[in-house]
Amino acid sequence: MKPTDFAIRLTNFLGEYLSAQKNVSSNTIKAYRDAFTLLLRYCRDHLAILPENLTLDALNASLVLSFLNYIENGGNCIRTRNHRLSVLHAFFRYLQTEEPGRIAQCQQILAIPLKSCSRPKVDYLTTDELAEILDKPNLSTKWGRRDAVLLSLLYDTGARVQEVVDLSVRDVRLNPPAQICLTGKGRKTRVVPIMSATVNLLSQYMKEYHLDRPECIDSPIFFNRRGEKFSRSGVRYLLGKYTTDARKTKPGLLKHISPHTMRHSKAMHLLQAGNPATVIQSILGHADIRSTDIYTRADIEMKRHALQKAAEM
Repeated sequence: MKPTDFAIRLTNFLGEYLSAQKNVSSNTIKAYRDAFTLLLRYCRDHLAILPENLTLDALNASLVLSFLNYIENGGNCIRTRNHRLSVLHAFFRYLQTEEPGRIAQCQQILAIPLKSCSRPKVDYLTTDELAEILDKPNLSTKWGRRDAVLLSLLYDTGARVQEVVDLSVRDVRLNPPAQICLTGKGRKTRVVPIMSATVNLLSQYMKEYHLDRPECIDSPIFFNRRGEKFSRSGVRYLLGKYTTDARKTKPGLLKHISPHTMRHSKAMHLLQAGNPATVIQSILGHADIRSTDIYTRADIEMKRHALQKAAEM
């Protein structure tokens, strides 16, 4: 069977364009692929269009809107709906330069707006709560020392969890000024300083695991007991384990604490220490300062509640 024009374009978009030309990460490509999986299933199950029969002609603005309404009515939140639409926008933005004859069709879909939604709440740990979690790994064991380094580095750098598990020995500089080179979204790199306490932990850890040898320059910094590179789910598991332990002495901890909570905590602590938003933007690797503004708004809201509580006393 001859592939359809949609099959050809989608294969090139996911297989070549995103990675070779846009240089996006494998996780982003997976998220894009998941969105198209949902679209293909919707067309198959609700429009009786099999994937092998789906063409670009069929993918008009009306079909896209019906798909978005379907996933929203099916339980997806507005933020998820917007993400699916952003994926389709990216595809049709690519398509209009590949097939100029379809530019009107593409622009009709590009004109479908994202829905407004409430801003996400920033959950973060206080310095005391953070210290309680970081104190839980058992430093008398080899793996406990590894966990202490991992969690300390996750907070100290404000890194995304994928950025931490992707770290290799060559990304680490322990000599002054000590710093870590992180590779973030869009495979963009940034250099983040690390504090002396984390430097000491990391230095001892690398010596213990023989990562300070020249032949280990490309080895991952963190690996599991099978000697495999650590995974995001592995980091989430460890953080959950030590959070459960910390709740025994601090029952008021946040209900849901994820690796991203550590990132939020670092940003809020930097802001509360008087650092400008541009510095925080640079450390977190935000492409747009508006992404960093959520911490400023959260800090202002926290101060407003404190003043209101004081006025009621």
